Amino acid sequence: MKRRTRRVEGTPIVQRRAVSAVMATAALLLTAGCSAGDGGAGGPSGSGGSTSSSDAGSRFPSSQRAAKATPPATGSVKVVRTVAENLKTPWGLAPLPDGGLLVSSRDEGTITRIDEKTGRKTELGQVPGVSAAGEGGLLGIALSPDFASDRMIYAYFTSASDNRVVRMLYEDEKPAGEQLGAPDTVFRGIPKGFIHNGGRIAFGPDKMLYAGTGESGDRGLAQDRKSLGGKILRLTPEGEPAPGNPFPDSPVYSYGHRNVQGLAWDDKQRLFASEFGQDTWDELNAIKPGDDYGWPDAEGRSGDAKYHNPTAQWHTDDASPSGIAYAEGSVWMAGLKGQRLWRVPLKGTATSADPQSFLEGEYGRLRTVVSAGGDRLWVTTSNTDGRGSPKDGDDRILELRVT
Repeated sequence: MKRRTRRVEGTPIVQRRAVSAVMATAALLLTAGCSAGDGGAGGPSGSGGSTSSSDAGSRFPSSQRAAKATPPATGSVKVVRTVAENLKTPWGLAPLPDGGLLVSSRDEGTITRIDEKTGRKTELGQVPGVSAAGEGGLLGIALSPDFASDRMIYAYFTSASDNRVVRMLYEDEKPAGEQLGAPDTVFRGIPKGFIHNGGRIAFGPDKMLYAGTGESGDRGLAQDRKSLGGKILRLTPEGEPAPGNPFPDSPVYSYGHRNVQGLAWDDKQRLFASEFGQDTWDELNAIKPGDDYGWPDAEGRSGDAKYHNPTAQWHTDDASPSGIAYAEGSVWMAGLKGQRLWRVPLKGTATSADPQSFLEGEYGRLRTVVSAGGDRLWVTTSNTDGRGSPKDGDDRILELRVT
């Protein structure tokens, strides 16, 4: 289903307030129309989610799947403590193996180490070449799979000309502010825009580097397999197309994405990704190499067999999804505009019950979710990014206990 309007990440940018009211009204009408035409596939009252009882690759129309509604499954979330406060535009989060959390600042272009026990902050340094504007800036960070020996930090950022991935040596014996080595560009040429820059990176169980990209506002790039926009890329740590990729000599792992924001693997090493929809459906997808996820020709579930249907979908007011993590048999997904944490219980690559939401409105916009081991998660808020309403202490990192 094609849309004529363009939705930016979460709430509208301040300078677009005059337009946002019109867009919001149009989105509401579109949501109502598509929901009514979806055969009642939306989630139960209060859930906001729409799930499938069949595999994520199911080609059955959603109206047929709705007849197989799954019972609700209850979970719980407890905020154990606030780990750190007064962070500026936090985006990426990476736990260090010897303790501590690294957090990137989108607008300031810095990486800071947080002592997860005391909340003490130590700035490693500023990443050179970051050009922060709109949704661009210093975004995702990840540690090398050989970090214990090579001490390399990978970062995805928006430069003056593109989005790119660099790696930097972490020299913690040096003074604060001087602990980042000169960046070595691993991969470049990802399209940039004021919106839809993607930005999440993660090393998979195979020790390959995965990067979620956006179509930069040029929606046609998502279906162009020669373009790096609107894709999930799979690279070697050196930035080459990874062995076994679905298309010869190409870094493209999957395509037809609008703006990939979260990457996580379950306990069976299956990859899931979250992404922003346009006006009607946000998505959680189970990623199969080489598959087409439909954008811009499909938003949410489609009756066209050539597109891979999402595992779960949400109305955009309820989600605007960002980071995801896997814990306790579920994918946990941060919501920006939705201002909540979603639990998506899984059975294989399908949902085993309706998604369940937590923390609604309590901490504002939620950006990144990272496993802290076992039943613990770290979650960052995102209220200082120009689209939230910061409170005293924002932005912050929270430690959660989940079931």
